[in-house]
Amino acid sequence: MLLIKNIASVFCARAEADKPLRGVEMERADRVDNAWLTVDGERIAAWGSMEELPSESGFTRVIDARGGYVLPTFCDSHTHLVYAGSREGEFCDKIDGLTYEEIAARGGGILNSADLLHLTDEDTLFRQAHRRLRQIMAKGTGAVEIKSGYGLTVEDELKMLRVIARLRSAEPGLEVRSTFLGAHAVGRAYAGRQGEYVDMLIREMLPAVAAEGLADFVDVFCDQGFFTVDETDRILQAAARFGIRPKIHANELAISGGVQVGVKNGAVSVDHLERMGEEEILLLGRSQTIPTMLPGASFFLGIPYAPARPAVAAGLPVALASDYNPGSSPSGDMRFVWALGCIKMKLNPTQALNAVTHNGAAAMGLLGSCGSVTPGKFASLIITRPLSSLSYIPYAYTEPFIEQVLLKGRSI
Repeated sequence: MLLIKNIASVFCARAEADKPLRGVEMERADRVDNAWLTVDGERIAAWGSMEELPSESGFTRVIDARGGYVLPTFCDSHTHLVYAGSREGEFCDKIDGLTYEEIAARGGGILNSADLLHLTDEDTLFRQAHRRLRQIMAKGTGAVEIKSGYGLTVEDELKMLRVIARLRSAEPGLEVRSTFLGAHAVGRAYAGRQGEYVDMLIREMLPAVAAEGLADFVDVFCDQGFFTVDETDRILQAAARFGIRPKIHANELAISGGVQVGVKNGAVSVDHLERMGEEEILLLGRSQTIPTMLPGASFFLGIPYAPARPAVAAGLPVALASDYNPGSSPSGDMRFVWALGCIKMKLNPTQALNAVTHNGAAAMGLLGSCGSVTPGKFASLIITRPLSSLSYIPYAYTEPFIEQVLLKGRSI
């Protein structure tokens, strides 16, 4: 048993937390001041006021928070952190004025990453990804979704998904969810034959992925210049026959119909949403699908930020995620995502905290175990150094704030 004492405030301390926070509910800080918290094995046991501190004699380990805060670890529901090498050459192209679409049209972007991944053996790919995974854990991430999508052949997509499975085994304290994103782009071998690529994905890729049990979710890049609504619908229906639920890339480059096809197919989340109108907001408000916004991509690419404030005002359960990838968001720092949610998307610090924790867990189907400081959930916690307020964390967005990270009750 572990006791954490002298906590200035426990945030997101919820007795029950099995549903996404919608609209005004995202204002809930649910704080316990001058607090203690206990952990039994991997799980949160209880919390309360220091005026009722349990006897320390009953605990095998005691952490003195010395006036720091306790927060749930971040839940990053959209990443592509398994990739080979890097793409800083395209970074320079962007500086010189090329757009994301222009780079992709020249055969760059996703296809460049696919070329590098094809030449990289599985062990090397694992080592590169494991280093990134350890970095985001140290920055406070306790649950993460990782996509394939830089393979674009049966063999290379399976290689990526096997690496994700190895990452899950290597870091059991971290909750990892795996997403098959074979429909990220059309592989070079199928250039000009997108329909044939979709046929191959349904006929060969999906059965191979399902046979090895490698994917928790399926994703499609349903957007201008990538996959159409009809192609997306076919892929999602084929995945459903294997019991694989969808998560959709939608409306990054244009209002694409991706939100509509995602909701139709019961998507856990629709992600990006930089271009989103009233129709999409109303549709999401009537659904159980989590709108997940990726401000790191907006920051890096210089594209519009998703309309977080109107979405929250309409009662939606907004989540924020990093989109960690080599081309459009080369960072998995969820504290920075929290700050962008405040600075650029005009969410207040509590709304943005709930977006990177509670609702991020919902976007991975993990609300039963992650996303809040709730008895029975995993003891995946951030202990901060003493701070003047919660708002200081996204305000001073490069200043170190973490004193210690616990994942399932163990310090990392």
